[in-house]
Amino acid sequence: MARNHNVYVVELHQDVLKSRKFRDENPNYIPGKPCVYVGATGLSPDVRFDNHKAGYKSCRFVKKYGLTLLTDLYEKYNPMKYDEACEMEKKLARALRIKGYAVWQR
Repeated sequence: MARNHNVYVVELHQDVLKSRKFRDENPNYIPGKPCVYVGATGLSPDVRFDNHKAGYKSCRFVKKYGLTLLTDLYEKYNPMKYDEACEMEKKLARALRIKGYAVWQR
């Protein structure tokens, strides 16, 4: 199996915290820490981010509040196999929540 999948992290504008649904997913958020979206893709993270912002297969929070990719948080893991990327997406989201980040991940 080819290593052609990536995880990625998008910084979201703090206004995302106005969403009750987003806040409810992050009861242990530490104010001042980043708000992020964590995803996995078969595309490059740059292309996937552009797709989100254009509304193509987009997470609504990334489309509306996405600011930039936080490459320092994910670059070391890429590329990987599909199943590894799916698992890493969940692990990375959990790790960031433990650090107090507000995280959206599906």
